[in-house]
Amino acid sequence: MTIKDKLAAQKIYLFLAALFITSLVVSNLIFQKFFYWYPFDVEIFGSKLFEISVGILPYPITFLITDLISEIYGKKRANQVVVAGIFASVFSLLIILVSNHVPATTWSYVNDATFTKVFGNSAIAVFASMITYLFAQFVDIQVYHFWKRLTKGKHLWLRNNFSTWTSQFVDTFTILILLCFFGIIPWENFKGLLISGFIFKVLVALLDTPLLYLGVYLFRKRFKLSVNQEIELL
Repeated sequence: MTIKDKLAAQKIYLFLAALFITSLVVSNLIFQKFFYWYPFDVEIFGSKLFEISVGILPYPITFLITDLISEIYGKKRANQVVVAGIFASVFSLLIILVSNHVPATTWSYVNDATFTKVFGNSAIAVFASMITYLFAQFVDIQVYHFWKRLTKGKHLWLRNNFSTWTSQFVDTFTILILLCFFGIIPWENFKGLLISGFIFKVLVALLDTPLLYLGVYLFRKRFKLSVNQEIELL
């Protein structure tokens, strides 16, 4: 690759990392709102199927991006994005804590009570998310590269889905355990939310497989990469 191509690849990598970090931080901030996605009127353990947190909406994007980075830039670069995401989560937590303790003015559109109600649990959410995210993302990267080595770079759909399904179950199970433990979610909703959240993530993983194929195709075409070839950044 030429220096110009490597600079272009570096720029794309930075945009992917920014999208990844934004999706992660936003999912931690909006998690307290739950919605009901109703293609099927089914109840599981007292909870409606797909009665899930809006925080789950941007979260699958992070796994799509790490799979794309793993495929094109390699395991090391994918792990670097994960670490950057942890730093961003910690920094956002500090900003929220300081903002929550600064008293609002009498004319402030958002008063202290409203701010605390919306963001008060964010500290616990970010803490729980960091633990589960760290574990799940490293599981995703490890499983992805295991299947990549085993298939010698072929069968992209296989490693994409198997790595995402495994890591998403770990993520969903662990974060629900922590949120129930801290009293943010009632224990009686645990089983229903676990099944709904995991099935939703499995469906999203299936839907994002064509996007991953498209992304890999565009990268290989733009940078003239062969199957299983990775870009080494400057």
